[in-house]
Amino acid sequence: NKGKRRETQYLDLARSSTWHKSHKTSKEKSISPQSTPGFRPFSVTMFSAFSHLSRHHQSSAPRVASAIGRRFFAAKAGQSEVVLVGCGAPNRGMGWYHAVQMLEGRCPSASLDYVIEPWFLGPGAEGPGGPEFNDWASSLSSDASSSYVSTPAFLTSVAELPSPSQPRVALISGRTADNPRLLKECIDAGCKCIYLEKPGAPTVKELEEMRDVAAEKGVEVLMGYNKNVCKYVRKTREFAATVPGSHVTFVSNNAYE
Repeated sequence: NKGKRRETQYLDLARSSTWHKSHKTSKEKSISPQSTPGFRPFSVTMFSAFSHLSRHHQSSAPRVASAIGRRFFAAKAGQSEVVLVGCGAPNRGMGWYHAVQMLEGRCPSASLDYVIEPWFLGPGAEGPGGPEFNDWASSLSSDASSSYVSTPAFLTSVAELPSPSQPRVALISGRTADNPRLLKECIDAGCKCIYLEKPGAPTVKELEEMRDVAAEKGVEVLMGYNKNVCKYVRKTREFAATVPGSHVTFVSNNAYE
């Protein structure tokens, strides 16, 4: 019951705030306008934040760090300069899946220019997942990564970011407890739009504070959410409950296993 109440609080906050909504799916669906004041419809794709910002603004591990000086900053006119904060381990971290989709050019309006990973580029470099992450990061700066459209710079903190060269978007996929701090750091680093992975913060109070900071700075924040609590899933489950013996199957079109 406690978990359900907290889930309801998160949903109520998202509905009543000026934050947009988005979730990870490669197929676009429209969110219909709600009667709740402050809600604006937004296309629900993983990278809506990037294309939306682009349209409005057109005009340490030494072996990894060596790629920073050799890379080219790939964001071009009409693209958002994306900063991924919290990549995680290859084939496991949600941030890593975001990174691969951008590196493969699946979102034309997004250019992944920076990956910030303080754990695997620092204290966790030799721990579980560390060697795999560093091998993957090193491979991006080699000729073997020709399937990727760009080579991002790898940093250990948001503070290391230079000034933006194109409209900057942050995709925060770090530890939940770190998200309030990371969001403020990304705003200070010139990010004009932020995609925040669920649940966003440890408490509703912190989410409200983050919302207020973003609103004060004029920064848009989109928040990922679980498909199993979104409106169309809830309505499907409610209907299924009225049909004895019914069974509901959800098929995901995410491009990973």
